[in-house]
Amino acid sequence: MLPKFELIPPKELPGLVAKQSAAFKSLIKQLRKLKPAQLDTLINSAHIAWFDQIDCLDCGNCCRSLGPRLSPADIDSLAQANRVKPAKFIDSHLRIDEDGDYVFQQMPCPFLAADNYCMVYEKRPKACRDYPHTHQRNLATMLQLTLKNAETCPVVYGILSELLTRKS
Repeated sequence: MLPKFELIPPKELPGLVAKQSAAFKSLIKQLRKLKPAQLDTLINSAHIAWFDQIDCLDCGNCCRSLGPRLSPADIDSLAQANRVKPAKFIDSHLRIDEDGDYVFQQMPCPFLAADNYCMVYEKRPKACRDYPHTHQRNLATMLQLTLKNAETCPVVYGILSELLTRKS
């Protein structure tokens, strides 16, 4: 049974992850030894338990600080949601980053409302739908990303902390 989840202030996450860096890296090393299906089940079940206790609308840190990579399909969908042509949407909202990908010109996300609701939720980019990736399959390929996401998402930090507790 999980302890009652308390939302950790997002600004504290990078420092907390840094303090537990060695322990988290050791945990990641141990998780890599699990069979892929076993790892997926372990993290997916923790994902469900933690997200049963928290509403992302209480945080919204990912929408404030992470810029998703936008695919051509994402751009078309967002342009449609904004009732503009894709070229106009690109000109008004996007830039090309150092990797050559389209991302939002500025953060927080231009579609993040003051109450943390997404104004384009049904048309949100795939990267947003998939975040924080702890509900997906083949998590063995994403363990470093999971560790990085713990600096942004209180739930990911909670999952890793829970797994550390189980390990000891």
